[in-house]
Amino acid sequence: MIGAIADDFTGATDVAVALRRHGLRTVLYFGLPPDDLAPSKHGADPSQSDTDTPEHDTDRPARGTDTPGYDAVVIALKTRTIPKADAVARSLAALDWLRTHVNPDQVYFKYCSTFDSTPDGNIGPVLDALADAMDVPVVAMTPSSPEHGRTQYNGYLFVGDVLLGESPMRHHPLTPMTDSYLPRVLEAQSEYRAGVVTLPQVRGQAIEARLSELRADGVRYALVDALDDSDLTTAGRALSGAPLVAGAAGLAAGLAKGRAEGRAEGRAGDSAEGPAVGQAESPTASRARADHGEAPVPASGEPAAVLAGSCSARTLQQIAAMIEAGRPAYRLDALADQDPGSLADGALAWYDTLGKDTEAPLIYSSLEPAALRHVQRRLGTDRSAAILEEAIGRVARGLVERGVTRVVSAGGETSGAVVSALGVPGGEIGAEAARGVPWIFTPSGLTLLLKPGNFGEPDLLLEATR
Repeated sequence: MIGAIADDFTGATDVAVALRRHGLRTVLYFGLPPDDLAPSKHGADPSQSDTDTPEHDTDRPARGTDTPGYDAVVIALKTRTIPKADAVARSLAALDWLRTHVNPDQVYFKYCSTFDSTPDGNIGPVLDALADAMDVPVVAMTPSSPEHGRTQYNGYLFVGDVLLGESPMRHHPLTPMTDSYLPRVLEAQSEYRAGVVTLPQVRGQAIEARLSELRADGVRYALVDALDDSDLTTAGRALSGAPLVAGAAGLAAGLAKGRAEGRAEGRAGDSAEGPAVGQAESPTASRARADHGEAPVPASGEPAAVLAGSCSARTLQQIAAMIEAGRPAYRLDALADQDPGSLADGALAWYDTLGKDTEAPLIYSSLEPAALRHVQRRLGTDRSAAILEEAIGRVARGLVERGVTRVVSAGGETSGAVVSALGVPGGEIGAEAARGVPWIFTPSGLTLLLKPGNFGEPDLLLEATR
């Protein structure tokens, strides 16, 4: 069993689908599961209702989720940009739940493939806490995700063919990345030293020997170079016995591939029997899931809507594609109105004017970099983000109350706000709408697509809502 702890919601879906893609049946929880929840063979107790969960605790979903028949459990937290002490406490609570209830042989700490974390960020403190709690002397990791254009070489992170610090990530509104050398970034946050497992060491099958060298030198964190998926598969095999590993979804896929290869013959006759998350499996998921290798897909014709808050270059392209295609679009403007309730009411009133046969609309707060900086100067970065996240969460609730059953969101913070506002406990990972962007089937029948800002082709939002 792999137990993964992700520092944001879209990152959690990314790592969950990486595991699912290689045959590991994967269950995803949005937030920390209840303390008294344990896996069983008989499904959840329907008496444990959503009302058992305090509304103010956005990292704790409703009771009634369960984990039988799964090979991996992913817990999605919102710890990337919160205060360090809170990030550490929530991550340790997730580790404690995993160790108590599913006893994974390997724990995976998932962070973004662009290492989203300032010099004062949370990756280092959370890793320190997890490694200390598990008494792990050296932790291997890599943010490399070649399928998304993220690669690490000599400890430097590249986005496409440019260094991270020279990429659009240097303009990120919450975690601007201006240093591309990851050991230096990590050491600025951590109490421990960081080193590199170089590409020749990876391709020379010398990862384990290099980890031993780093451990002997008192280095706790080993950032592993990887330029392609074969490098990640090599790393995954070498790290198959490591109790704690960290990185983006690419390395998680390498770990899962190694497990799948080792168990292929033994699993050939396994059935996929076992309920999905919650009291009952979603009807849209159950019709499509026949075995471990078949991922469910959403039903056609579901009422859908897109909520976008990411200001990444790719999300802006996807928004433009929707508008150019003639989809109805409404922008949430925090400068015009700083009341989240009023902003949401305006968006929902606009939605109510649309005809029943209207194609899925777009409600968004995303801005180009110059416009975003203007808003942040006027309102402050934290305040503007808080206004828009609360507003978009209210919009999500209003849309579902109006009959929307397929919600597509763009952006990590946006997706966290949507899921928290809807009180979604988790779901089963389905087919991918784009690489690393899976459909999620929830117990209530709601279908979600939570897209990281920079993921997907320009037409993804259009295609996901046809």
